[in-house]
Amino acid sequence: MQVPADVEYERATSVAHALVLLTRYAPGARILAGGHSLIPMMKLRLAQPEVLIDINAVAALRYIELHSIDRAAAELRIGALATHADLLASAAAGGHFPILHDAERVIADPVVRNWGTIGGSLCQADPSEDLSAAFAALKGSMIVHGPDGSREVSARAFHTGPYETVVGPAEMLTEIRLPIRPDSGSAYLKVCRRAGDWPIGAAGAAVWLAGGVIEDVGIGLTAVGAAHFAAAEAEEFLRGRAPSEEAFSQAGEIAAEHCRPAADQRGPVQYKRHLVHELTVRTLRTAVRRARGLDPSPGPAS
Repeated sequence: MQVPADVEYERATSVAHALVLLTRYAPGARILAGGHSLIPMMKLRLAQPEVLIDINAVAALRYIELHSIDRAAAELRIGALATHADLLASAAAGGHFPILHDAERVIADPVVRNWGTIGGSLCQADPSEDLSAAFAALKGSMIVHGPDGSREVSARAFHTGPYETVVGPAEMLTEIRLPIRPDSGSAYLKVCRRAGDWPIGAAGAAVWLAGGVIEDVGIGLTAVGAAHFAAAEAEEFLRGRAPSEEAFSQAGEIAAEHCRPAADQRGPVQYKRHLVHELTVRTLRTAVRRARGLDPSPGPAS
């Protein structure tokens, strides 16, 4: 029988209260949100926190909303306690960033999506996590709160390694921010052994067009050993180029060349590089079509 080690339990009622508890018990404390990753790890004794700080009562962290920065700029803000189901149901998220609905439709199953949180998924920092690649493609940022205030961290700097993030022992992720820019499109695809499983390989792409060329682009990769979940070299190749099948194919080749997949029960290295190439091409193609209004974006979950 898998049984966690003994652990103390505290229930936070606000962000400030959670930070007090984290400061009191650090470094032996872990935050409990949905718990779908942490609890299994505790059962296997891969994680043995001394104290669990339950933040599910902090309702102020569960939101998805559009925020105007000034007359010309806006962003989507996602509270760390928003669930996968919340994100899938959000018309604002899917309308501006269809990659998010693409990804959420293939994450786990309805039970996990109803309980699992966006912040928890990101902080777990699993090398095969879907949303990490999606947020890397969108070039979002994370708001981290600690005893000395808050700081903003690029999505691409948030993860420092497998199961490791920049969040300190007395800090917590509170919000994800995604800048809204015109003439944009995005998409996400993954290949897995069965529906809802961890990916064998997955790719997400976001493009921003201007004057008939790709002004900016983000390519996110997961489960294939891509540094910071991104294909930076392929992005650099695409900037300033006109969208074309030839450009997409070359970008896919570059992405496949620079990732570092490992052979395992899900497949050999060459197969995974092949997936990186194909999925990069397909997501770029769909992202550009969506940016041009030629491909329907997925709607909210019914």
